[in-house]
Amino acid sequence: MTDLDQKNETVFHHELEYNPSRSLVTMLIGKPLSTSETAHQTIGKTIGLAVFASDALSSMAYSTQEMMMILAAAGTAAFGFTMPITLCIVALLAILTLSYEQTIHAYPDGGGAYIVARDNLGDLPAMTAAAALLTDYILTVAVSISSGVAQFTSVFPELYPHRVAISIGFVLLVMVINLRGVKESGTTFAIPTYIFLFSIIIMVGSGVYQFLTGTLGVVQNPPPLEHEGAFAAVTTFLILKAFASGTTALTGVEAISNGITAFKEPRSKNAGQTLVIMAFLLGTLLLGVAFLSYRTGVIPSELEANISQVARTVFHSKNIFYLITVGSTMLILIMAANTAFADYPRLSAMLGRDGFLPRQFSWRGSRLVFSRGIIFLALMACALIIFFQASVNRLIPLYAVGVFVSFTLSQFGMAKRWHNAGKMKEGEEIHGRGSTLKYDRHWLMKMFMNGFGAFCTLIISLIFGVTKFTSGAWFVLILTPVLVFLFSMIHSHYQGIRKKLSLRGGEKAGSQINRHRVILLVSGVHQCTMKALRYARTISDDITAVHVAVDPQESEKIQSGWQEWGDGYRLSILESPYRHLIEPLVAYIETLLERLEPNEVVTVIVPQFVSKNPATAILHARAADTLRKALIHYPNVVITEVPYDIDDL
Repeated sequence: MTDLDQKNETVFHHELEYNPSRSLVTMLIGKPLSTSETAHQTIGKTIGLAVFASDALSSMAYSTQEMMMILAAAGTAAFGFTMPITLCIVALLAILTLSYEQTIHAYPDGGGAYIVARDNLGDLPAMTAAAALLTDYILTVAVSISSGVAQFTSVFPELYPHRVAISIGFVLLVMVINLRGVKESGTTFAIPTYIFLFSIIIMVGSGVYQFLTGTLGVVQNPPPLEHEGAFAAVTTFLILKAFASGTTALTGVEAISNGITAFKEPRSKNAGQTLVIMAFLLGTLLLGVAFLSYRTGVIPSELEANISQVARTVFHSKNIFYLITVGSTMLILIMAANTAFADYPRLSAMLGRDGFLPRQFSWRGSRLVFSRGIIFLALMACALIIFFQASVNRLIPLYAVGVFVSFTLSQFGMAKRWHNAGKMKEGEEIHGRGSTLKYDRHWLMKMFMNGFGAFCTLIISLIFGVTKFTSGAWFVLILTPVLVFLFSMIHSHYQGIRKKLSLRGGEKAGSQINRHRVILLVSGVHQCTMKALRYARTISDDITAVHVAVDPQESEKIQSGWQEWGDGYRLSILESPYRHLIEPLVAYIETLLERLEPNEVVTVIVPQFVSKNPATAILHARAADTLRKALIHYPNVVITEVPYDIDDL
């Protein structure tokens, strides 16, 4: 018999029948799913497009508008730069798509920029990418839902004063849907996503047809141009600032590479194809919306969104086609938050597993999703919406700064990966934490592609930092290093704990417990106290009953009762003139700890009434819980609760 066989004889596995009880939570988010059902919670390309592409696809609804708002500083004549800037953005989209398609196949377990930077550039760049992405996901929820509500208030302007409350309501709704599970949330959002796609395709197609046939009109009764003071000149800085606002259309491109594990097998192939489909649709529709916004004379305004102005011009009125287009746009913008709800918990779970965030973020909830990450994301997004009053124009300057930092780090990481692959020999493999590196005969072409992508996104990151700095980008540029510092502190803490707890150097001397000094808390002499005393006698003969005297008459009764039933064990009565219970006990235990011998511990036994009936359970104090919190930092104190079921009385 081998040593392993002998060790296995001490390990036993038991399969127990257990069905979680129903509660208000299960009624809201659904019955718990077992771990074995994880494989059945994956999604295909059709649902994947709705889950991970809604952020990128929806961005066309506000990116052109935000770009034109910047150009409006130079007057309506500056709107002529809308199409050239949009063409540059689409070219950048193509570069990013090719780069991330490679990332998807190189890292089939997902993780995107964080995993790529961690494996190829080190922990510091990885933490920077993660901080930038986490910030961007929170802003995605705030911006998308605020923009969706702006579409809604374009149709119903009387609801504009209530936009903050409506936005928070939608955040909480999307949160609850995501807590129900990836598959269920994807199915819920799929139909509205495809309604939006078809309605925008019809709007763009009809508008282009009308332009070609000379029947395309201009916006009637547009909102006033929101600009104060004299118009500025068209400068390079102004165009770069407009370009930076327009590139918000590219946020969400990385989402699929972060969530590869949500796809059905072959997941890399399905995720890659979904990315290409998303990029094609985004590029085509982005050009169409920008073209029609310019040709119909749209005036960018928070009072009426671009899509609303184009739709009522193309469809000639606020008819059913207009309502479907604007309504589906509102829904897709709200559902764009779903991309962040799909990716933020996954990224925070990876950070939790690696020790850069609290471990709790890596725990799956009852529906096999990372519930803590979902709830935390919702709370942070609500805080931003309240602070910025659901204003897209005020939130946009903070948006997309972080995501381009992560784009840059991801591309540099992939370029370094291909460089390392080119130095390897045929058949050689290096197994990393995120993927397996092997020789690739196309390494030079891939390295150039990723390197060029890194150069482009670095330039855009710098443009963002300069042009948007005073508008709010400073906040993200300061927040990112603060988060990196926080990640480092958490990681150092976990590393220190791991070293202290490690058994590789053998068990530390002096950890053997040879003797218990037992303190038995007595609030009355009755059946519950006697049960606790019987238990105390099983672990030590050094037993001291302790009563805190807040009522002299009650103390006399306890003293009399203990003399009759205490089996000769000593009783210490602690006088408490201020009627406090915990403070005198802690002070008494501290005096014992000062006289404690090596390898001794003080065991505090607390008799406790328990009841399965909530109505009667709340009638009894939980002294053990309060005492445990007061003594938790005393290493040589153990608190034991002895329950006595009063339902059996």
